[in-house]
Amino acid sequence: MTLTKMRTAAASSLAAAGLLFSLAACSAPATQPSASEPASTPAASSSAATSADAPCDGVKVIVDSGALKQEAADTNVCVPVDEPTVAAEILEEADVETEGTTEYPNELVCRVNGVPAADFDITHKGGTYREECGKMPAAFAYWALWVKPATGDWAYAQEGLATLKVSPGESLELLFTVDGEPAAPAA
Repeated sequence: MTLTKMRTAAASSLAAAGLLFSLAACSAPATQPSASEPASTPAASSSAATSADAPCDGVKVIVDSGALKQEAADTNVCVPVDEPTVAAEILEEADVETEGTTEYPNELVCRVNGVPAADFDITHKGGTYREECGKMPAAFAYWALWVKPATGDWAYAQEGLATLKVSPGESLELLFTVDGEPAAPAA
């Protein structure tokens, strides 16, 4: 293989990884079954709202295991903030633990609150799959990051947890999608 072909192959691999991340960002919003019940409150915030219907003066944080239906991972809390704050800090305040992959430890989300566990069989159209969190999560089974403005619709986040800033009145959701379902957070 010539040096030019090797460079082209390497560039194609990087482009494919970027495309996977970008394609998920372009997913069209759709409706989803009803939101999950709240499961926890942030440790450092005694004023956090824990009801899906409760008003939130800060950032509403939602973790929805979606197609996995592993409610142990689910969260619905309000994190009090008074200025735009990095998403990773908001999730930390909400006691939401995220894990990246070995290759992309800070850029991607592979597990949220331990879900999906390494020994958990994810059922999808092609059979079953176990997430190892080595490189890129599977294109058919992954955690998606969504943001909703105070008034408006959910939009797929265009940045990762380390750089995305979320403002008071907005909502932040991590939603697990299998075979494109659910395609977007509930309204």
